[in-house]
Parts: sequence; structure tokens; C-alpha cells
Amino acid sequence: MTAAADPQTRSARDEQRSGLRTIRKVAPYLWPDEPRWVRYRVIWAMVALIVSKLVAVGTPILYKLAVDALAGEASADTSVMAGWLLGLGAVGITVAYGMARLLSNGFQQLRDAIFAAVGQRALRMLALETFQHIHRLSMRYHITRKTGGLSRIIERGVKGVEFLLRFLLFSIGPLILELLLIAGVLFALFDVWYLVVVAVTIGLYVWFTFKVTEWRVKLRREMNDQDTDANQKAIDSLLNFETVKYFGAEAREAARYDAAMAGYERAALKTSYSLAFLNFGQAFLITGGLVIVMVMAAIGVQNGVLTVGDYVMVNAYMIQITMPLNFLGTVYREIRQALVDMGEMFDLLEQPSEISDREGAHDLQVSGGEVRLDNVSFGYDAARPILRGVDITVPAGQTVAIVGPSGSGKSTIGRLLFRFYDVGGGALTIDGQDVRDVTQESLHRAIGVVPQDTVLFNDTIRYNIAYGRDGATEAEIVEAAKAAQIHDFITGLPDGYDTAVGERGLKLSGGEKQRVGIARTLLKNPPILLLDEATSALDTETEHDIQEALAHAGEGRTVITIAHRLSTIADADRIVVLQEGQVVEEGTHADLLARDGRYAQLWQMQEREEAA
Repeated sequence: MTAAADPQTRSARDEQRSGLRTIRKVAPYLWPDEPRWVRYRVIWAMVALIVSKLVAVGTPILYKLAVDALAGEASADTSVMAGWLLGLGAVGITVAYGMARLLSNGFQQLRDAIFAAVGQRALRMLALETFQHIHRLSMRYHITRKTGGLSRIIERGVKGVEFLLRFLLFSIGPLILELLLIAGVLFALFDVWYLVVVAVTIGLYVWFTFKVTEWRVKLRREMNDQDTDANQKAIDSLLNFETVKYFGAEAREAARYDAAMAGYERAALKTSYSLAFLNFGQAFLITGGLVIVMVMAAIGVQNGVLTVGDYVMVNAYMIQITMPLNFLGTVYREIRQALVDMGEMFDLLEQPSEISDREGAHDLQVSGGEVRLDNVSFGYDAARPILRGVDITVPAGQTVAIVGPSGSGKSTIGRLLFRFYDVGGGALTIDGQDVRDVTQESLHRAIGVVPQDTVLFNDTIRYNIAYGRDGATEAEIVEAAKAAQIHDFITGLPDGYDTAVGERGLKLSGGEKQRVGIARTLLKNPPILLLDEATSALDTETEHDIQEALAHAGEGRTVITIAHRLSTIADADRIVVLQEGQVVEEGTHADLLARDGRYAQLWQMQEREEAA
């Protein structure tokens, strides 16, 4: 039995630590060193809160005095304040009662207004931190991530921050303060047994609420998991819209999505049923306590110990307790859920950034742009090496093509150059500087990439070209478009440069997207250019046109071309042939053909394919 309980105990402890971790991470946003105005707003919000609760607890006393004045009964309260209020008469006390209720609500609204800027700032800062961290995470993480699930984690986490900040401070704390004040009033003005009944009722209510809510949190987590799964399947299907159409798989995708939603439906029903049980149990406990206290007060009135006003005041206090307690279940559940949601977001924030700048890293200084791979070894998985002791030198200002069959490691070299991954052995240098010793920002600034499939933002053509360099002028954008041989096409469109390209650029053809991508890279104006199979997905005619634009783009730059079609790199200064992660040949196109080796085999194979 102990062995069975251990995992549950560990899980509870882990969850508690997770909740405490979340609160520790959120707390600095409430009490930061800078800016100081945040602290001032928190203090004034708490002052408004305390004043609001003091007025709220005193309000039922005015109600009692008004009833006693109307009933013509002498009040047991002989204080100066009570005597002054009774002197106002029933109407005057009623007006004072109304003013007290208004003041209580007014200070609550003032509290919310003062704190709003604190909550919104915290929400914004955390959302920004999460967004920035996701961009810092490694390529390895982004390859395995699920976009839909990730977006839901961020969305729920940020909403959880706002909820936690508001309700943890202004629901749980105020509720405890109000209950203590009311308990003090009941003890001072009535019998200790009133306090005992109220304390027992509250104790049972809180115990029942927390127990059932803990059970409901598990159900809610299951519902969230099902929701995330369904959302992921929906987004995955929509991102692959064309593939779904190609295979006539609409019904299959609908069935897959429906199966995920069926799981969500089952979890949501369990959550709804448990809510009904929670609400009824809470009503039973609070009504029981209310009836007991009211019966005690009724007996006191019958025995002449209490006035009718006292009876009404006890009822008012019990109702005043009931309202926040009824809300306690919802607030506690939402706070627990917010902690779970925020815990997932903070788990994301604690994901290590696999590739990070070394301490003291300096900016890359590009004098010529020589790129060198010195005995480089690498594998995405340690058990499956991709590159095995690769030596390649790309002299400054020259074009070197890297070719080889699929899986030989061509594209991996491009990823290592951009430092999406770090080499497992050896070194990769630019002008003698190891890319691991320079800042990633300066490295990325020095390299322009034209990938096989250029992905565009769902915005205008102008925006996508201008993305190459922040702050580029209209003239520079047009010049880059002309150099990429796409300006005439753009000006022929009804909206010109303001034409929307659609999600991932789907409104443009493959060749048009590639030209926009080339224009974007030309605008960046990097000293080193990486062409990663930039034309392999295009038809022959389009490929020829794009090659002219790429040739123009490479002028005066160090160019590394990763190619599948050998015809596109015949004019390269040097060609490197990779086979199973090793360099097996290198030389000019003519030299390699004359050797009649691996390159010649690949060339002849492609010629036969094109002839067929």
C-alpha cells in the first residue's frame, strides 16, 4: 500500500512545488524594483481594499439600527456612534445605510481601477518574455513542437496570469479579511456559540470545496489535454489543406478531429457533473449554518435577549458570508487551474535554450567571408552520425557547391553554419572565428539564406521583402525586387506591392515566392550567401529564370550552394561531393567529370532522368 501511495504523494508534492514556483515567478511583477509606480499602485489598491471591507462589515449594523428604530426597540449598543445614528431617526439611518453600501462598492471599483495597470503590465511582460524565449529555443525543439498545442499553452498561461493576479489578491485575501472581521463582530455583539457555528460552517464549507475542487482540477486537466489535442489536429489538418485535398481525405480528417472532440466532450461532461455536485454540497452546508444561526437568534428575540434588529443583523452577516463563500469554489478552482496553466507556460520558459551565446562572445567581424569546416562531425542523434570528419574551405568571394545523394549531410552543413545546431566535433569558422565564439545576432546578420521552400508572412509583398532589413526605404525595396527580377510582376498586380500573399505565401507560385525570398535576402545584403536547394522544387523554365537572379545575388559574396540538380552548379568555382557524411570528391565541374567518379555517376544519372 505504501508503494502505491508513494507516486501519488510525489505527484502532490511536485504539484505543490509547481504552484509555489508559479507564485514565486509572478510575485516580482507585483513588486518590482523598477518602475516604482507599480509598488505604489499595489499599496493604494490594498488600502482601498481594506477600507472597502471595513465599510462592508459595518453596513449590517446600520441595518440593525434602522430596524430597531422602526420597531421602537432599544438597542443594546450604547456607544456614542450608535446614539448619534439613532438620533438621525429611521430615515436618516436608512440613508446612511445606502451611503455605506455605495462607499463599499465605490472603494472596490477604485481598487480595481488602481490595480488594472499593474495586472496588464504583468500580463504584457510575461507574454513578451514567453514569446522571446520561444524564439531563443533551438531548432531541435521547434522541429518536434506542436504549433497548435504550443499556442494554447501560451494563451491559457497568459490568461492565467491575469486571473491569478486579480483574484489571489482581491478574492482570497479579502475573503479571509472579511470573515475575520465578521467573526470579531459576532463574538463582540452576540454569544460565543454564534462564532462557533459560523466557524464550523466555514471550516466544513472550505474543506468540502477544496476536496471536490482538487478532484475537479484533475478532470479539468484531462479536459485541457483533450482540448489541446483537438486543437492540434485541427491546425495540423488546416496547415496541410492541399495534402488533404490531394488524397481526398476530408472525411478521414473530420473523423480524426471528431474522435479528439469526443474525448473532449467526455471530459467536459465529467467536469459539468462534478460542478453540479460541488454547487449542491456548498448550498447544503451554508444553508445549514444559516438556519442554525437564525434559529439561535430567533430564540434570543423570543426570550427578550435580542432585538428584531439583532435578528436582522445576524441574517445580514450570514448572507454577507454566504456570497463570498459561494464564490470561493469558483475562485479556488480557477486559481488552481490558473496555476496549472501557468505551470505549463513556466515549464516552457524553463526549456533550456540549447544554442546560446557564450559568456564574453564578441560580434563576428567579416573581412572577406571565408568559411571553413575543419574535421566537422555531427549527428542529430548521437547514435546516428550525419557528418564524419568533414573538411571544406570556401574562399572569400568564391562559390562552392555541395552536392550528394539525399541523407549525405548537405543541408546539415547549412544548419551548422547558421548555428541552428553546434558541431559535435571539429570547428566551423568564418574568417578564422569559430561560430560558437561569436554572438548569434552578428552571425545571423552576416549570412543570407534562400531555402528550398521560401515561407512568407501572411502580409503584403512589400512587408515580406522589407523583412530583409528593418527600416528599409521604399526605393531600397524596389531596387531589391528589380535585382530579384520580380519588380515587373509586382507592378502588374492590381495592388502592386500592397498585394497580400496569403498564409505561408500560398497566393503566389513557387517561382514568385522564391523571387520574393531572393529580394528579401538581397535587401539584407549579407557578405555570405547560403542557397539551400533554392531551385530544386521549381520547373526547368522557372529554375532558369531564378538562376539568373541567384547569380546576380551572389556577385561579390561568398556563396555556398547546396544543390540537388547538378546542372545548376556547373559554373561553381569548386564542387564538393558528399557521400554518407564524408567528402569523397572535390574540384571543378570539368575536373570531376574527367575523374569519372561519384560526381560523374550522379551527373550521368540525372542526364538519363531528364532525357526520359
